[in-house]
Amino acid sequence: MSDETPIDQNQRDSSNRKLTLRLLGFALGAFGFGFALVPLYDVLCDITGVGNPKDLLRASTFDEAAAPAPDENRWVTVEFIADLPSVGSWTFKPLVTEMKVQPGKLYVVDYVAHNLTGKDTVAQAIPNVAPGKATPFFRKTECFCFTPQKFHKDEEKVMPVRFVVDAHLPKSLDRITLSYTFYDNSTRVAALN
Repeated sequence: MSDETPIDQNQRDSSNRKLTLRLLGFALGAFGFGFALVPLYDVLCDITGVGNPKDLLRASTFDEAAAPAPDENRWVTVEFIADLPSVGSWTFKPLVTEMKVQPGKLYVVDYVAHNLTGKDTVAQAIPNVAPGKATPFFRKTECFCFTPQKFHKDEEKVMPVRFVVDAHLPKSLDRITLSYTFYDNSTRVAALN
Protein backbone atom coordinates (compact mmCIF):
# COMPACT_ATOMS: atom_id res chain seq x y z
CA MET A 1 0.00 0.00 0.00
CA SER A 2 1.29 3.45 -0.92
CA ASP A 3 1.96 6.11 1.72
CA GLU A 4 1.23 8.88 -0.79
CA THR A 5 -1.97 10.81 -0.62
CA PRO A 6 -3.91 11.62 -3.80
CA ILE A 7 -2.77 15.25 -3.45
CA ASP A 8 0.94 14.23 -3.43
CA GLN A 9 0.32 12.01 -6.47
CA ASN A 10 -1.40 14.89 -8.32
CA GLN A 11 1.47 17.26 -7.48
CA ARG A 12 4.02 14.75 -8.76
CA ASP A 13 2.02 14.15 -11.96
CA SER A 14 1.78 17.90 -12.50
CA SER A 15 5.50 18.31 -11.84
CA ASN A 16 6.30 15.48 -14.28
CA ARG A 17 4.12 17.08 -17.00
CA LYS A 18 5.89 20.43 -16.52
CA LEU A 19 9.30 18.74 -16.72
CA THR A 20 8.26 16.84 -19.86
CA LEU A 21 7.05 20.06 -21.51
CA ARG A 22 10.29 21.82 -20.58
CA LEU A 23 12.37 18.97 -22.01
CA LEU A 24 10.31 18.98 -25.22
CA GLY A 25 10.75 22.75 -25.45
CA PHE A 26 14.49 22.35 -24.95
CA ALA A 27 14.67 19.63 -27.64
CA LEU A 28 12.67 21.78 -30.11
CA GLY A 29 14.89 24.77 -29.30
CA ALA A 30 18.04 22.73 -29.93
CA PHE A 31 16.57 21.46 -33.21
CA GLY A 32 15.71 25.02 -34.28
CA PHE A 33 19.17 26.24 -33.27
CA GLY A 34 20.70 23.54 -35.51
CA PHE A 35 18.81 24.99 -38.47
CA ALA A 36 19.79 28.53 -37.48
CA LEU A 37 23.49 27.61 -37.50
CA VAL A 38 23.60 27.39 -41.32
CA PRO A 39 22.63 31.03 -41.96
CA LEU A 40 24.72 32.13 -38.97
CA TYR A 41 27.73 30.30 -40.45
CA ASP A 42 27.11 32.02 -43.82
CA VAL A 43 26.98 35.44 -42.13
CA LEU A 44 30.18 34.73 -40.20
CA CYS A 45 31.92 33.56 -43.38
CA ASP A 46 30.72 36.64 -45.28
CA ILE A 47 32.10 38.90 -42.55
CA THR A 48 35.46 37.13 -42.19
CA GLY A 49 35.85 35.97 -45.78
CA VAL A 50 36.95 32.52 -44.65
CA GLY A 51 35.44 29.17 -45.52
CA ASN A 52 32.32 30.25 -47.34
CA PRO A 53 31.11 27.73 -49.95
CA LYS A 54 29.39 30.61 -51.78
CA ASP A 55 32.88 31.98 -52.55
CA LEU A 56 33.68 28.77 -54.40
CA LEU A 57 30.57 29.13 -56.51
CA ARG A 58 31.20 32.82 -57.13
CA ALA A 59 34.84 32.11 -58.05
CA SER A 60 34.01 29.23 -60.35
CA THR A 61 31.42 31.30 -62.21
CA PHE A 62 33.64 34.37 -62.71
CA ASP A 63 33.25 35.51 -66.30
CA GLU A 64 36.07 37.70 -67.60
CA ALA A 65 33.95 38.94 -70.51
CA ALA A 66 31.13 40.07 -68.20
CA ALA A 67 33.47 41.68 -65.65
CA PRO A 68 33.83 45.46 -65.56
CA ALA A 69 36.68 46.85 -67.64
CA PRO A 70 40.06 46.76 -65.91
CA ASP A 71 41.14 49.98 -64.25
CA GLU A 72 44.27 50.68 -66.33
CA ASN A 73 45.12 53.78 -64.27
CA ARG A 74 45.27 52.03 -60.93
CA TRP A 75 47.72 49.65 -59.29
CA VAL A 76 47.15 47.59 -56.17
CA THR A 77 49.89 45.69 -54.36
CA VAL A 78 48.98 42.11 -53.45
CA GLU A 79 51.21 40.52 -50.83
CA PHE A 80 51.45 36.72 -50.58
CA ILE A 81 52.13 34.97 -47.28
CA ALA A 82 52.43 31.29 -46.37
CA ASP A 83 52.21 29.97 -42.83
CA LEU A 84 52.64 26.54 -41.26
CA PRO A 85 51.08 25.81 -37.87
CA SER A 86 54.04 23.53 -37.01
CA VAL A 87 57.68 23.54 -38.06
CA GLY A 88 59.66 20.73 -39.70
CA SER A 89 57.09 18.59 -41.53
CA TRP A 90 56.54 20.80 -44.57
CA THR A 91 57.94 23.62 -46.59
CA PHE A 92 55.31 25.96 -47.98
CA LYS A 93 55.88 29.31 -49.66
CA PRO A 94 54.77 31.56 -52.50
CA LEU A 95 57.15 31.89 -55.46
CA VAL A 96 56.74 35.69 -55.30
CA THR A 97 56.09 37.66 -52.14
CA GLU A 98 54.19 40.49 -53.78
CA MET A 99 52.77 41.60 -57.09
CA LYS A 100 51.43 44.87 -58.48
CA VAL A 101 48.09 44.24 -60.18
CA GLN A 102 45.50 46.28 -62.03
CA PRO A 103 41.96 45.79 -60.74
CA GLY A 104 39.82 43.86 -63.20
CA LYS A 105 42.66 41.81 -64.73
CA LEU A 106 43.24 38.11 -64.11
CA TYR A 107 46.58 37.08 -62.53
CA VAL A 108 48.28 33.85 -61.47
CA VAL A 109 50.64 33.26 -58.57
CA ASP A 110 52.22 29.93 -57.60
CA TYR A 111 52.78 28.47 -54.16
CA VAL A 112 55.10 25.52 -53.54
CA ALA A 113 54.54 22.85 -50.91
CA HIS A 114 56.94 20.02 -50.08
CA ASN A 115 55.86 17.05 -47.95
CA LEU A 116 58.63 16.28 -45.45
CA THR A 117 56.49 14.15 -43.12
CA GLY A 118 58.04 10.89 -44.32
CA LYS A 119 54.67 9.44 -45.37
CA ASP A 120 51.80 9.93 -47.81
CA THR A 121 49.45 12.55 -46.49
CA VAL A 122 46.80 15.12 -47.29
CA ALA A 123 47.03 18.84 -46.61
CA GLN A 124 44.51 21.66 -46.68
CA ALA A 125 45.19 25.36 -47.11
CA ILE A 126 42.99 27.87 -45.34
CA PRO A 127 43.00 31.31 -47.01
CA ASN A 128 42.66 34.73 -45.48
CA VAL A 129 42.40 38.11 -47.16
CA ALA A 130 43.33 41.29 -45.31
CA PRO A 131 42.15 43.90 -44.73
CA GLY A 132 38.69 42.44 -44.23
CA LYS A 133 37.13 45.22 -46.34
CA ALA A 134 39.00 43.82 -49.37
CA THR A 135 37.62 40.29 -49.03
CA PRO A 136 34.54 40.70 -51.26
CA PHE A 137 36.71 42.30 -53.96
CA PHE A 138 39.37 39.56 -54.08
CA ARG A 139 38.15 36.64 -56.19
CA LYS A 140 39.99 33.37 -56.68
CA THR A 141 38.97 31.57 -59.88
CA GLU A 142 41.31 28.63 -59.25
CA CYS A 143 42.95 27.76 -55.97
CA PHE A 144 44.58 24.78 -54.27
CA CYS A 145 42.61 25.85 -51.18
CA PHE A 146 39.31 24.74 -52.76
CA THR A 147 40.04 21.04 -52.09
CA PRO A 148 42.36 18.97 -49.88
CA GLN A 149 45.68 18.22 -51.60
CA LYS A 150 47.02 14.67 -51.67
CA PHE A 151 50.83 14.38 -51.32
CA HIS A 152 53.06 11.33 -51.64
CA LYS A 153 56.07 10.92 -49.37
CA ASP A 154 58.67 13.63 -50.20
CA GLU A 155 56.49 15.05 -53.01
CA GLU A 156 56.80 18.70 -53.94
CA LYS A 157 53.98 20.48 -55.78
CA VAL A 158 53.63 23.83 -57.48
CA MET A 159 50.08 24.98 -56.85
CA PRO A 160 48.58 27.92 -58.74
CA VAL A 161 46.14 30.54 -57.56
CA ARG A 162 44.28 32.46 -60.28
CA PHE A 163 42.73 35.64 -58.97
CA VAL A 164 41.28 38.98 -59.90
CA VAL A 165 40.93 42.10 -57.79
CA ASP A 166 37.51 43.52 -58.57
CA ALA A 167 37.59 46.87 -60.37
CA HIS A 168 35.07 48.14 -57.80
CA LEU A 169 37.66 47.85 -54.99
CA PRO A 170 37.37 51.04 -52.89
CA LYS A 171 39.98 53.63 -53.88
CA SER A 172 41.16 53.82 -50.27
CA LEU A 173 42.57 50.26 -50.56
CA ASP A 174 45.88 50.01 -52.35
CA ARG A 175 47.34 46.95 -50.61
CA ILE A 176 45.84 43.48 -50.08
CA THR A 177 47.39 40.51 -48.30
CA LEU A 178 46.51 36.95 -49.32
CA SER A 179 47.74 34.50 -46.71
CA TYR A 180 47.40 30.76 -46.39
CA THR A 181 47.84 28.51 -43.40
CA PHE A 182 48.75 25.03 -44.59
CA TYR A 183 47.57 22.18 -42.35
CA ASP A 184 48.59 18.55 -42.56
CA ASN A 185 45.49 16.38 -42.36
CA SER A 186 46.84 12.82 -42.30
CA THR A 187 43.52 11.40 -41.18
CA ARG A 188 42.10 12.06 -44.68
CA VAL A 189 44.63 9.83 -46.52
CA ALA A 190 42.58 6.65 -46.10
CA ALA A 191 39.40 8.42 -47.20
CA LEU A 192 41.00 9.74 -50.40
CA ASN A 193 42.69 6.47 -51.42
